[in-house]
Amino acid sequence: MNKWGQIVEAIITDENDKSYFAQVQGETFAVDKKHLDGETYQLGETIEGLIYEDMNRHKVLQSQLPDIRPGYFGWGTVTQVRKDLGVFVDVGLMEKDVVVSLDDLPENKDIWPRKGDRLYLTWEVDAKNRLWGKLATDEQLATLYKAAKPNTKNQTIDATILRVKMEGSTGISIEGYRVFIHQNEQVEPLRMGQVVRGRVIDVHHEGSMNLSLKPRAHEMIDDDAQMLLVLLKRQPNHFLPYHDRSDSTVIQSKLGISKSQFKRAVGQLMKKGLIKHEKGEGIWLLSEGDKGGNK
Repeated sequence: MNKWGQIVEAIITDENDKSYFAQVQGETFAVDKKHLDGETYQLGETIEGLIYEDMNRHKVLQSQLPDIRPGYFGWGTVTQVRKDLGVFVDVGLMEKDVVVSLDDLPENKDIWPRKGDRLYLTWEVDAKNRLWGKLATDEQLATLYKAAKPNTKNQTIDATILRVKMEGSTGISIEGYRVFIHQNEQVEPLRMGQVVRGRVIDVHHEGSMNLSLKPRAHEMIDDDAQMLLVLLKRQPNHFLPYHDRSDSTVIQSKLGISKSQFKRAVGQLMKKGLIKHEKGEGIWLLSEGDKGGNK
């Protein structure tokens, strides 16, 4: 029996409308024609590819080699999570995901990756011809890192979480920068494989950086502004008939805030392009297409 994950040369022995069939060491493997980019073969010709058994237990030969394969690491996408087994990851094999065993994942299952998250890994084949995803070690991840320049401070970047610990989480940015997010700079618990967007708050001499996931001060809005947003969203026409000339007692009785609080909240929402204010009429919630048309 051939060992899955090998790259072999096989001889084309048959075909139908959907597949070629190739033999190697007495075993027959299907070669899906739709993944050959129009390339054709004749009976007796040689084809090279990676062999494995797909999710339907069909023996297949994939001629277009996936980036992630034994000895090669890459970013795979989580397709399924099973708390009794591990997480399934798409690594570029046709009709086949590999499993990262629960033995290779944190004991705390709350920080396991979820469907759609990203993991940097390779895969291996065990003695029973089963495919297992293998996460990169810290030493292997270190080969990916690039040094960030000091002028990246205060920039907003995206990063994938690699490790989650009590004091904070480490990750790698899209650019390849090593990032650390202290627990005090998080707005909610993080998990492995999660992609986050944060602000660079420090760049260290060796090129790693600290991120904050908290909004910038000027991006934050207070409770009064949040309350107005909720009220506007609940209105059928997304309109409230209160404005800068409204009587303070009316604002207090209808909204539960003072007129000065109302004006401050309206100012915050207008600066963020979330509402439109018409003097003497009221405030409207802006749709995405309307933003930028504030008066």
